[in-house]
Amino acid sequence: MLSYVLYALVIVIPAIFLAYRLYRPFTPSIPAEDSKKPAKSIMQPPRDDLLPPKDDPFTTEQLKVFDGNDPSKPLYVAIKGDIFDVTHKADSYGKGKSYNIFAGKDGSRGLGKSSLKPEDAVADYSTLDESERKVLDDWYSFFCKRYNIVGRIIDGPNIDP
Repeated sequence: MLSYVLYALVIVIPAIFLAYRLYRPFTPSIPAEDSKKPAKSIMQPPRDDLLPPKDDPFTTEQLKVFDGNDPSKPLYVAIKGDIFDVTHKADSYGKGKSYNIFAGKDGSRGLGKSSLKPEDAVADYSTLDESERKVLDDWYSFFCKRYNIVGRIIDGPNIDP
């Protein structure tokens, strides 16, 4: 009888341990020195070194060459007709990157709709509803605090605020 109990313990205890290891929730431990560091934000903070806004005139056609296809040229993104130099964020707006859809053009409607669809990355945002216009205004404010304004599109749609 004692041998059955010993065999059961030899089999049951490892089985319970394995089941516990397999089915318990995984919670990675954070080393003490890392737990004191603030979490790094993916959003860049506002800059205090921006230049005064320029109003150099650009046509829609002229803006197209600043789309990231020529690495010797800066990267420009336009919002509501104002053109922002986003060259220092080529990791986001450069050729083949996630937001390149907006490079070299005014993609105001796409920003307002939070859309990366090519058909939405157009300047005419007159069809945006109130909440989408708020999103577009938030993006415009975000860009104004982080990127230099280098010009203005002169042949885009004129849309009242």
